Amino acid sequence: MDTEGTTGSAYEASGTAAPRLPRQAGPPGTPPPLPPRPAGPPPAPAAGTEPPFLAWLRTPRPDAAAPGVWRFGHRPRPAQEPDRVPGRQLISGAVISLLCGWLLWSLLWNGYLGHYWIWPLFALTPDSWRQEGMFAVWVVYGYYTLCALVLVVVFGRLGRWAQVWQRWIAPALARLWDDSGDAPAAVPEPEQDPAQWPRLRAAGAHDAADRLAADARAGLMNDVDFARVERAWQSARDRPGRLAAFTDTVLRHGAAACAHPSGARDLPVRAARHDLVTGQVRLGAAVDDERNPYGHRGAGCALDPALLGTSLLAVGPPGCGKTGRLVRPVLESLCLQALAGRAAVVAVGAAGAGLAPDDAFDVVVKIGRPDSAYDIDLYGGTDDPDEAAAVLAEGLVGDLAAALPGGDGRRAATALAQLLGPYRAAHGRFPSVPELRELLDGDSPALDALRAALKAGGHETLARELDARERQAHRPGDPGPLLADRLALLDRPAFAGFFDTSAGDRAFSLRGLEHPLRVRVDLPERGHAEASRMLARLLLAQFAECAAGRTDRSLFACLVLDDATHTLTTETVRGLGRLRSAHAGAVLTLRTLDDVPEALRSALLGAVGCRMAFSGVTTWDGARFAEVWGKEWVETRDVTDRQIIAHEPITRVTHVVRRVITGRAVTAQSVTVRKVERERWSASELAHAVPAGHAVLSVTSVRGGSAPPVLVDLES
Repeated sequence: MDTEGTTGSAYEASGTAAPRLPRQAGPPGTPPPLPPRPAGPPPAPAAGTEPPFLAWLRTPRPDAAAPGVWRFGHRPRPAQEPDRVPGRQLISGAVISLLCGWLLWSLLWNGYLGHYWIWPLFALTPDSWRQEGMFAVWVVYGYYTLCALVLVVVFGRLGRWAQVWQRWIAPALARLWDDSGDAPAAVPEPEQDPAQWPRLRAAGAHDAADRLAADARAGLMNDVDFARVERAWQSARDRPGRLAAFTDTVLRHGAAACAHPSGARDLPVRAARHDLVTGQVRLGAAVDDERNPYGHRGAGCALDPALLGTSLLAVGPPGCGKTGRLVRPVLESLCLQALAGRAAVVAVGAAGAGLAPDDAFDVVVKIGRPDSAYDIDLYGGTDDPDEAAAVLAEGLVGDLAAALPGGDGRRAATALAQLLGPYRAAHGRFPSVPELRELLDGDSPALDALRAALKAGGHETLARELDARERQAHRPGDPGPLLADRLALLDRPAFAGFFDTSAGDRAFSLRGLEHPLRVRVDLPERGHAEASRMLARLLLAQFAECAAGRTDRSLFACLVLDDATHTLTTETVRGLGRLRSAHAGAVLTLRTLDDVPEALRSALLGAVGCRMAFSGVTTWDGARFAEVWGKEWVETRDVTDRQIIAHEPITRVTHVVRRVITGRAVTAQSVTVRKVERERWSASELAHAVPAGHAVLSVTSVRGGSAPPVLVDLES
């Protein structure tokens, strides 16, 4: 069976060209191994039961939920907290009213209060009714029941029994009912049931809808299949000429239609809760704390592409959970959405960080390891020497741009362009790391050889670029030696097999972000820390350039940088702000804001829309977050105790007795209520009041919606 051909045709039916993935790991020329054939079809659900997928699909997801709220099964709460009686006072009042009502009924029933309460019965009923036997008994006991109900209503209102029922008894019964498994799942009407694919039926594709609905009932469909087919349907609907191809593909392959080019329909392991209908990944739950908005308390907190499109910055010390509780769930969600044809993700982290298993990615670049099947294109896959020079200069000396002549990296980019343009014209490719280092060092044989190649190819005009480079190399402040020194970090034996411009399809370029790729780049952080930071800075600059330069922006592109220490520069911070309009975003983590130049800290917090402060941040970092989160108007109560001076003898005696019993003087409280402007989270609270395993998260969507900072329990 031609698996590759089937996958490609199905993917093309969705309206998106199938990307050509780089070759898999193995010796050159060896075809990628096919996955083992399953022993049989998946087991069908038992008779009379529906697969869990249908219950998941039919779960309500309210659209009115605030940004950052886990919408799966969410029940909205009022925006303002109602006036609630304290629980202890409510329970004690209910018990006391119950005992009082019981005592009053007992006194009435046993006649201790006389029989006047029966007088209305005798006054309203004729004497003949009381002589008719069984009918009279029914009338009397009906009257007793009516009196008991009156007592229940009166004492129930006094004891607030309805609030006790709503606050504790009803939720407990609901949980008991749900846990018992006897609660039937509500099946919506066919025209509103997502399992019946109503939008396909409305477009006339009844056969395709019937095939997909049958696969869902048979347990052959999962959440990735649903999201992938839904995405393919949207693409086909926008291009009416592809509707027939989409319908034919669905009829032939069912739930497996329009598969990802890798053929995978799920990840090997899931460590977080995902909802591919909304594209959300659940991080935790908002704590029931007075500092959290009332509408968020107890609700789940989640992230989705609409929020990540504004980029996210997380700050916290080592061991606080940035990788395990944030990076891994978000990366896992993006990989699932890539399988559904919705996203392209690039994860960059230190080797051994364990961001996700190799099987979860299409491309795994292990820089500095001989077993790596892929390489990184230092020039970002572009053919423009000026563009390649600008990005490469940002990666090499972007962290030192402020100290360079002119205060930026333009002179460094110009020096690189003076060499990259002539070299590409002469050789049809950009120079490798050793070749570029020789040219930057001003090596005479290398420059003479390049000049001769230019003349032989008829590019005499570009020889003037070399002449200008040689003249500038002898001037003070020339960036050439600094660029050569930085390139020397990559011109090491450990990287001998990498960054080869003649490697063909082995070199991966971020130009592939137009396809739903899953890429992971492992940096040699242990033995080559400075080179790793330089490569991370280069990849961040390339991502910002390539994501903004895409012609097809239908896919959400995201860069996940596990440690952004010393990688953020003035240009990359500006690039983060441009990602929002390019349907792209970045997830960055930092140990502390001190790892960012002081002049860029405020600009960085302003460029990202989602900010996350983990437990253990310093007071200095907390002050930056407190400043960007701003202030809010809150209602405060000032209580003043004023001692009561008694003038009457009896009152004085009473006050003396109370003072002997309580040990305190008799006082009266004066309450003053006012509104004041207060920081949402102060620097001291962020540094000392955030428990371990928690974080304070604020989000902003690409459409401008935002949510205030919320204290999140990442273990809930």
